[in-house]
Amino acid sequence: MARKGQIKIKVADVDPIYGSRLVTKLINRSMKDGKKSVSRREVYEAMELIREKAGEDPVIIFDRAMENIKPTMEVRPRRVGGAAYQVPQQVRGPRRESLGIRWLVAAANSKSNTEFHTYAEKLASEIMDAAKGEGVSVKKRTDVEKVAEANKAFSHFRW
Repeated sequence: MARKGQIKIKVADVDPIYGSRLVTKLINRSMKDGKKSVSRREVYEAMELIREKAGEDPVIIFDRAMENIKPTMEVRPRRVGGAAYQVPQQVRGPRRESLGIRWLVAAANSKSNTEFHTYAEKLASEIMDAAKGEGVSVKKRTDVEKVAEANKAFSHFRW
């Protein structure tokens, strides 16, 4: 473990078009092979698709989707007396955002190519589903919170 003091938290820059740090984090997370310009183009195209379909500001829809995706509880393994228990814990703020964006991108990547042709269409579809409280990423959040609820009996191992 590092013993050099506090870790400096890296703050993402504000997105130049939408003025949102979450959009910047989404661009960085959906980037493949270091091609940020390709990722930026796909995310902006997804935002324009959302604007066309919903008729609202895409950042508002994206924020609503992130609120539906971000988990409140998760389980962390804790070794006690030779056994590993799944101990439920609350999720910190920055980790909530990271998990939410990670699940959103994974859900968009898992969508079939027969129904959607581009990554932008997949991402726009998943963001709109998440804003409605549906979709693969929202299901992932409910599954994680169900596991935490099921392991509530081991919460006394949290210290």
